Amino acid sequence: MKNLIIAVFAIAALTSCGNKQTADNGAQASTAKTQIKIDGSSTVYPISEAVAEDYKKANNNVDITVGLSGTGGGFKKFGRGETDISDASRAITPTEDSICKAASIDYIELPVAYDGIAIVVNAKNTWLNSITVSELKKMWSPDAQDKIKKWSDINPKWPNEEIHLFGTGTASGTFDYFTEAINGKAKSIRGDYTASANPNVLVEGIASDKDALGFFGLAYYESNKDKLKVVPVDDEKDGDGKGAIAPSQQTVKDGTYQPLSRPLFIYIAKKSSTLPEVKSFVDFYLSNAAKLSTEVGYIALPDAVYDLVKKRWAAGTTGSVLVGKDAVGVKLEDLLGAESAAK
Repeated sequence: MKNLIIAVFAIAALTSCGNKQTADNGAQASTAKTQIKIDGSSTVYPISEAVAEDYKKANNNVDITVGLSGTGGGFKKFGRGETDISDASRAITPTEDSICKAASIDYIELPVAYDGIAIVVNAKNTWLNSITVSELKKMWSPDAQDKIKKWSDINPKWPNEEIHLFGTGTASGTFDYFTEAINGKAKSIRGDYTASANPNVLVEGIASDKDALGFFGLAYYESNKDKLKVVPVDDEKDGDGKGAIAPSQQTVKDGTYQPLSRPLFIYIAKKSSTLPEVKSFVDFYLSNAAKLSTEVGYIALPDAVYDLVKKRWAAGTTGSVLVGKDAVGVKLEDLLGAESAAK
């Protein structure tokens, strides 16, 4: 896992593919040279890259490029018709949806896995063993800039030392989801923190600074847990589980790690979905998403949710079940189940 996550950014300009799987897992051999273009979220990248590598073993006549422009950057390309599939660590926004509609690009939205956003500190941090959503908001809100400079400014029990903040960049779906979940509005955040689109840069920054705190996808913590410390989060709602809860495969999947658990998506252009190679690839993706997402450090959806996702794909259902809605704390089984029942 660690080598794959590091490789994400070592080969960012390239990608794709080689290995694994047979036709009985959903892959079908191609007879002509074809290409599938994927771009978007750096969080979803390891899953799509792993799927592409396995798919290529039985389909070596299909070229698959997997880029990582970030969720927002990926949707820009998708809205211009430049890609077949867009990886996203948050749901498409109303603005992005409108751009697609203006360009006559219909799309099929498919959740593929769960992820948690981890709050992490330096491994030598001995004072922070949990944090509340209120404390995170006090730390990260736009009003905190030039005011909240020390740990003790947030909680008087914490050291009277400068706090150094690290987080994902503004083109990241992780950034959008984190700011919405913590500050109540996407992209609402203080501006004086160290931002990077590369989670490995954030990992190294926090690992080398005992006064640092940052946020990024759980998989990047899991692959660097020897040099970082994860901080359990208390959403101050006993209904989600009492007290502070650490992110893990189990707490993300059962919904108790709130409000920083989220679904991950792929968006397929409807026009591309009619191409045999794209249909074959997405069939393979959904058949192997549970296994491969777990292998690269993410959390598989429940089997019942994968069944609903496969039905959505088979029906060619376009549009988003989440566009314009609050995605924080969303239950996919409820949204997709209601959609399926209405048909």
